[in-house]
Amino acid sequence: MSVYLDFNASAPIDSRVLDYMVDVYKTCFGNADSRTHEFGTTARRIVENARSSFAELLGIKKEEVFFTSGATESNNIALQGLMSYALESNRKHIITTSIEHKAVLETVKHLASEGFEVDFIDPDPTGRISAEKIKRLIRKDTLLVSVMHVNNETGVIQPVQEIGEFLSDTDVFFHIDATQSFGKLVTELKNIHYDMLSMSAHKMGGPQGIGALVLIKKHFRLPPVKGIMYGGKQEHGIRPGTIPVALVAGLGKACEYVAQEHEDNIAKCIELRKCVIELLEKSRLPYEINGNIEYIIPNTLNLCIPGVSSEALMLSSKQFCGISNGSACNSSSYEPSYVLKAMGLSNDRIENSIRISWGASTNQDELTVALKYMLNMAKSMIE
Repeated sequence: MSVYLDFNASAPIDSRVLDYMVDVYKTCFGNADSRTHEFGTTARRIVENARSSFAELLGIKKEEVFFTSGATESNNIALQGLMSYALESNRKHIITTSIEHKAVLETVKHLASEGFEVDFIDPDPTGRISAEKIKRLIRKDTLLVSVMHVNNETGVIQPVQEIGEFLSDTDVFFHIDATQSFGKLVTELKNIHYDMLSMSAHKMGGPQGIGALVLIKKHFRLPPVKGIMYGGKQEHGIRPGTIPVALVAGLGKACEYVAQEHEDNIAKCIELRKCVIELLEKSRLPYEINGNIEYIIPNTLNLCIPGVSSEALMLSSKQFCGISNGSACNSSSYEPSYVLKAMGLSNDRIENSIRISWGASTNQDELTVALKYMLNMAKSMIE
């Protein structure tokens, strides 16, 4: 049986979360915005309990949490939702990075076609963005800085805390895509200054199809973000449409478990990373880690095995383990990874790179067996 090692694409749902969701599906079928009967009241209570659990995990106010279908939608609302304010204030300059998820990159490119000016910052060869470069680009008409917390391909943690501290004394909005860090770097997220945050539940043991956009109040006012769709006043107009009660309940329940277990989860992921590196060393295969290990989140390794095509290795090893060579949203493309390319890596190194990502639920013995098979397959390709 193949071992799943692509948690950065989507993590398995926590069985306890799923059990809770099934119960909600069976017993709570009312619309959370129906105010004339108990069925709607019960649904609303479940939604608001989930909102409270989410807010407690981040250390924010529950009225700062808006449920969406996931980080892609949250990113779009955060960026496009500022358009009216940008036009009114004549602030149309945006700063982001060249290694963001496509949900940010494609959105800012669209804004550029609408007359916005966008600066893209490249990382250095370690995969890290320079906070100083961002600081130097701030202008009077800068509207927004958008930087992901953890890169989905390399697992490199970006200096969002330093950027947030600097921007907190300005009127520039700061958006972080926390898709890969939410539920993992719990303490770190609580200490970051930001105005907007995006996340998806399915990266941290929750269900697919639900996420959130966080809008932090400053001087008792939310950022001037407007909804980009029409159809209702749900989520205070930020995200219209019937609230998927069971999905929201699943996200809330996942937050509750993460709040209790995140320290143990990170410790387990650190042990699994040690195991992976030991297997690589024992295999005596040449390898290079893409990104500075000092800044890589404990559940991810993006590595190059020189002379071994990542496509060939993934296909020949799929009966042993499920791995990838980059973002799931680009899996149908055979173009070299734009993230690794932005780091200045050669095409050969990029084409020979794979991403392995795991979670606290990953069985170490099963991982060991699977990766031994994979590494033996890699050896045969070199020989």
